[in-house]
Amino acid sequence: MTTTTTSSGTFASGALTPGEYTVRVEGQGFKTAQLSVVVEVNTTATANMKLALGESSQVVEVQASELAVNTEQATVQGVLTAQQIENLPINGRNFLDLAQLEPGVQIQDGGTFDPTKNGFSSVSFGGRFGRTARIEVDGVDISDENVGTTTQNLPIGAIQESSLQQSSLDLSTELTSSGSVNVTTKSGTNGLHGEGFYYFRDQSLNANLPGASHNPFQRNQFGGNLGGPVIKDKLFFFLDAERTKQDLIDPVLPGGAFAGVPGKFTSPFRETEIIGRMDWQANRYKVFYRFTYNQNKSVLPFIPNSFQPFANVDHARDHVVGVDFNFGSFTNSVRFGYTKFENGIKDAVAGSSIFNPAPGIELAIGGDQFCLTAGLDPFCSGTNFLAPQATMQSDHQIKYDGSKLYKNHIFRFGVGYNHIYGGGFATFLGLAPAVNAPALTSGTTLACVTAGNCPFLGGDANPLNYPVTNVTLGNGVGFFSVKHAFGLPAGGVGPDNRLSWYIGDSWKVKPNFAVTAGLRYVRDTGRTDSDLGPLPALNQFNNQFYSGLGNRVNQPNLNFAPQLGIAWDPNKNGKTVIRAGIGLFYENSIWNNILFDPGARLQQGLFLGFQPACPGSFSFCGEAIGVAAPAIIAAQKAFQAATLAAGPAKNGSYIGTALADTAVTSTSLLAPNYVSPRSVQMNFGIQREIRRGMVFSADFLRNVSTHNFLITDTNHVGDARFFNLPAAQNAVALTTAGLGCAGGFSAAAINCAIGKGATISSFASNKFDASGNPLSGGLDSGYSSLVGFPASLTCGPSGTCLTPATGAAFPGINPNVGAS
Repeated sequence: MTTTTTSSGTFASGALTPGEYTVRVEGQGFKTAQLSVVVEVNTTATANMKLALGESSQVVEVQASELAVNTEQATVQGVLTAQQIENLPINGRNFLDLAQLEPGVQIQDGGTFDPTKNGFSSVSFGGRFGRTARIEVDGVDISDENVGTTTQNLPIGAIQESSLQQSSLDLSTELTSSGSVNVTTKSGTNGLHGEGFYYFRDQSLNANLPGASHNPFQRNQFGGNLGGPVIKDKLFFFLDAERTKQDLIDPVLPGGAFAGVPGKFTSPFRETEIIGRMDWQANRYKVFYRFTYNQNKSVLPFIPNSFQPFANVDHARDHVVGVDFNFGSFTNSVRFGYTKFENGIKDAVAGSSIFNPAPGIELAIGGDQFCLTAGLDPFCSGTNFLAPQATMQSDHQIKYDGSKLYKNHIFRFGVGYNHIYGGGFATFLGLAPAVNAPALTSGTTLACVTAGNCPFLGGDANPLNYPVTNVTLGNGVGFFSVKHAFGLPAGGVGPDNRLSWYIGDSWKVKPNFAVTAGLRYVRDTGRTDSDLGPLPALNQFNNQFYSGLGNRVNQPNLNFAPQLGIAWDPNKNGKTVIRAGIGLFYENSIWNNILFDPGARLQQGLFLGFQPACPGSFSFCGEAIGVAAPAIIAAQKAFQAATLAAGPAKNGSYIGTALADTAVTSTSLLAPNYVSPRSVQMNFGIQREIRRGMVFSADFLRNVSTHNFLITDTNHVGDARFFNLPAAQNAVALTTAGLGCAGGFSAAAINCAIGKGATISSFASNKFDASGNPLSGGLDSGYSSLVGFPASLTCGPSGTCLTPATGAAFPGINPNVGAS
């Protein structure tokens, strides 16, 4: 391509494919100068040359370093080239694992923060959680808007370059304050090139597990690519495909009293990655089309060391069209993209040989009745809490980036639009109720629930002998909204219409001093449920701390983000740069933040819901788990039938009915004064070429959150300031009387109870009579004894319910209202 400099000697080439270029400068009366320049993704490449007097036929070769110091931008970033990607060993060949080669960057297993991300990685910049790092490929966004990180994996052999930005992100970067990954894919050339590979690994390279267990493991990875011309100099093709086939035996080594009942199950993983690309060079236009397909399948548990695996399947496909062209001093880049992601999770225990002592229930012995927290349960078996569920997302996007060269300024501008739709269902506990008993503490044995012996062989080591302490029933409904989506009758989220634009200036104040300044704007709809309107039922929660809780949730419309940066080359030789930047960056609010919001706001609708059964009035509470299991399963079926019979006419999770907004009701609400999360990014550093091919960088980075998500209980349940004396006296009196101590809540009665072995837990727990009717919410927080509900919702078989005077001792500001 040929271009003319401005009167100040500056020029801009516009968008170029990453690679090595030769810049040739000619001027009448001057010797021709020639410089090799490496162009990298997301990086402004510099070509500074001085012309000497002489004939233009004389050519002066200017030497350049293989690793260039970036003297144009304040952005803290790193670029991984195709050579690095091909030569560095990457265990598992996950394309995002490349990011950990940059300082301050860590890789997270996507499955640790959401089950739909098994088989994917996420990128953490500077210790920030990796959910919302923005992932772009060839200028098109492939980020997961439901839970975070990426919607798809790419074959590593198809990657030309990968850029990682940590601070002072470029103006063209999509919505994030966490950092970004920008990948460019390979295209064909005039030469026919290809490669193939096969990698093999098995357990002989792995260390043994405890007990000298030699765990079977085998991974096969194979694939290849081919690229070349269709029409020389005009039309090119590139194809790449990779396949992973991995098998292992996942050991389960229960702890505590269950150490003698180890087990195992097969945990296969399969993944296919395909990419195809066509590039067309049409005079001043460069056009490409790319198609990407990714599928992976796995069987594994959400937390390690449990007998609760689920089967996870992901499908993703991506279509992209790109056009780059120049007109005079204007450069233009347009991208059209369509991304579709689908995830499905189903139970992998039923019908298998996996150890399951109590079929039909989700069984947990330990501190987490749902087996979702690693390390809290020495034993977990049965259907996984998370199955079944499905998650879908589609994203139609168009994006324009342009620039205008004027004297020593490069004015930049761009606009983007995304139409994003989400949906799915999550029928948590829909297949089996959750049954839980506390684990034995060190040095204790199981107090068998029947006289003489435990009802099942094995004693403490058999989970069926443990008493039913906590039971939660699932209503079998998996939808969290009433919107149609992806062929389902409900469960849609969005649509989100994301509009963004930016303007900026890269100003060469002096040949060795550059200033970058810009302003970015973004507006997201469909992220706050503001379309559902006001919710007057919330006004009953207004108090001296909060007001206007029933107002419509705010739709943020003023998300303007300015930024400023400098880059100074003090020696004027392109080998040293001192850079600094500061800017405001808005963060993405993933849909999971409002996924359960409609269930609390709408008076009608069938929504996911739970019903605590134990502690409570059911006869099976306190029985041996193995004895009680059939009755618990029957109770869940009755609850699900009643939910369907009631239909959408009455929503049991509606906050005006439940008077609580907690995890137990499967709902969460955004405050009316909602604002988008954001942070201020600052950086200061130096970059220096030590010798040819070696560059030293040192940067100070700071990221200060100015708006972030906080969970606030407006009723202050559990707050010591709102102590309920009558409820506390009732709890103490019932505890002392139950131990045969007279005097109610007097000091003498309390000392008598302590003398008979009472602990603080004895007084804190809720109390029931022989018929299962509630007598006390306990000397405790309404969170722990009433699971966040108001006292009036804890009722017995005779219809008697707790009152403020008999509820929890710390019920919050209003004892008639739960955690909200």
